[in-house]
Amino acid sequence: MSRFIEVPARMLPGETLTALLETFVTRQGYDTTDTQSGMQGWVTDLTQQLERGDLIIAHDLELEMTEVMTLEQWRRFGRDLADDEEEGDY
Repeated sequence: MSRFIEVPARMLPGETLTALLETFVTRQGYDTTDTQSGMQGWVTDLTQQLERGDLIIAHDLELEMTEVMTLEQWRRFGRDLADDEEEGDY
């Protein structure tokens, strides 16, 4: 069984999805003052990116944590994890 699963955005309650996207905005350091709609503008944009498949929601079954990631972050994370497993760090 894989430790990580992708969670379809449509499976999450609206409040949960919004909270995950707001955390992503904060973690990425986006400037919420550069749009007239502030944080909500970013959440709307990120929701569209999720719908296009540019972002994913990944859940770590072991740590019971859920994160929003870009596809590049997901790919890099997978490579880093594989490297750790090969070295016995995991």
